[in-house]
Amino acid sequence: MSKKEVFEKELLYFKNPHFKENAEKLLEMLPDYFFEIAASSTGKYHPSFSLGDGGLVRHTKVAIRIAHDLLENEVIGNVFTADEKDMILLALLVHDGLKDGLVKSKYCIFDHPLVIANFIRDKKAELTLTEDEITLITTMIESHMGQWTTNPYSKAILPYPKGKYQKFVHMCDFLSSRKYLDVKFLNNDIIE
Repeated sequence: MSKKEVFEKELLYFKNPHFKENAEKLLEMLPDYFFEIAASSTGKYHPSFSLGDGGLVRHTKVAIRIAHDLLENEVIGNVFTADEKDMILLALLVHDGLKDGLVKSKYCIFDHPLVIANFIRDKKAELTLTEDEITLITTMIESHMGQWTTNPYSKAILPYPKGKYQKFVHMCDFLSSRKYLDVKFLNNDIIE
């Protein structure tokens, strides 16, 4: 199974083929470990569905599903254009793509939002995203940690979410990490 096939259902949420194609390209560039590790190495900050083998994939799928449902809601989603919605989905799809670093470390690296954002910028020549699209997507990713901008074990300071795009991506990631969520999965697909 290819890396993009893991997110086959989520890729159907994209309306514009331009963003779907770039999402598929970025998924194929992610390291194998992204598809294997848990969302939390300690289990301290994520619900049970995102623990164990493939937990990071399940966490990502839930964040995308939350975003999709909210964006399709006419009261909530009407503040975004169709292309903006696709860029939000793309940002969530890869927001934790290098959670353990460019080369897998034993634990999550605190500055992973900056690492994946820089990775996307570095891969610009292999993508068909415009400079403005890359900027919007990467700034949403860089600030996805929300209020948790510092860590005593890192010198990095993450950007605080500002504006509707960054706050929306943070909200979806935050909700996907709530321990009170009990999302059921079968073969890494959300059960309806």
